[in-house]
Amino acid sequence: MPHCLSFNPASPEASLGDDPPPNPSLEGVASTSRNVSNPSPTFNLSRELAHAFQTPSYHDIRSRVHVVVPAQHHLHIQPDIELLLSQVLQPNKECVQDALSHAKPTTLTHLISTYFQHSENATRLCLNLYQSVHTARHLYTPLFDLFHILPGDSHAIDHSLCNLAFDVFLQLDTFDNPFSSPESHGFRDTQLCFSQLKHKLDRRLRKSRSRVRLLHHATAGSALCLVAAVVGVAASAALIATHLLPTLVIAGPLCSPYLPHSFKKKELTNISQLNAAAKGTFVLNKDLDTIDRLVSRLHTGIEYDKLFIRLGLERGRDVYSVQEIVKQLRKSHLNLNHQLKDLEDHICLWFTNVNKARSLLLQEIHLPRIHGNL
Repeated sequence: MPHCLSFNPASPEASLGDDPPPNPSLEGVASTSRNVSNPSPTFNLSRELAHAFQTPSYHDIRSRVHVVVPAQHHLHIQPDIELLLSQVLQPNKECVQDALSHAKPTTLTHLISTYFQHSENATRLCLNLYQSVHTARHLYTPLFDLFHILPGDSHAIDHSLCNLAFDVFLQLDTFDNPFSSPESHGFRDTQLCFSQLKHKLDRRLRKSRSRVRLLHHATAGSALCLVAAVVGVAASAALIATHLLPTLVIAGPLCSPYLPHSFKKKELTNISQLNAAAKGTFVLNKDLDTIDRLVSRLHTGIEYDKLFIRLGLERGRDVYSVQEIVKQLRKSHLNLNHQLKDLEDHICLWFTNVNKARSLLLQEIHLPRIHGNL
């Protein structure tokens, strides 16, 4: 097997068996014989998510990304998304291109190449979102610092604290929402790409399964024809005397030739690759759905905060108005912190899931060459 599959000897991604039983979504990717639409009756989403957040591969990914992005934000450096992508996404683009370069340019190869490209683009989008999480925390820092200075009872704010709070409002009013609106095309386009790809993979999968069934029946039919031919030859001597040989000659061509076993084996290989790609597409699209909902809630929450801040600025340095705005922002900031943490967790979970899904598909591509089937 090419060296790309063992990305990092010390990394859990190098061996999928290093982790405990995987996230239920990844279980669907790993098991090509299980129907993802029929979850276990004992499935518990909260328990499985909690487990996924404790796996070694999740912590490995989180540590790699967390070291780079916050540090660059602290230094006011714009993170290099492409550099981060090369560090996070495994198997990386070069490894995938090397594997696909040995494959014939068929419809299947094109679909698999599209799958890897879509997963790469979606990971790039998630890296930008991860950056947005830390941008939001950085932008809200003056407000969080203000809460530490102000007394717990907002009605105890004096004029000096009122002026300090008003200055913070002025500062917060200048920043743009780091999260795009729900109507933006970023997520919608990415999800549409995955949905369309899933449809094409399913259609190609049905075609391959149909071919295997036809090959199975043809092989069985050829065997029967072979038996019939042997019997016919044995009986031909008796039939010649009664001029029935033309009947046998007519029946003979109806028996289809024995189709090669290698052709059926090739279709089974295609099915394994299509299964891995289709189930990976399904899982990753569901992950994107979750991330999209979290981003939408964060965008809405930040817009409400900005609205309150503008209302406070319109009323000037009035103590009562500032007290009311601080009261509202204090209520919302705990929820905001929770949502930022939730989004950050799910983005890191995406990185873990996409790497496992890409790895499983690449293994399916390499297996035929390992066993000399291609």
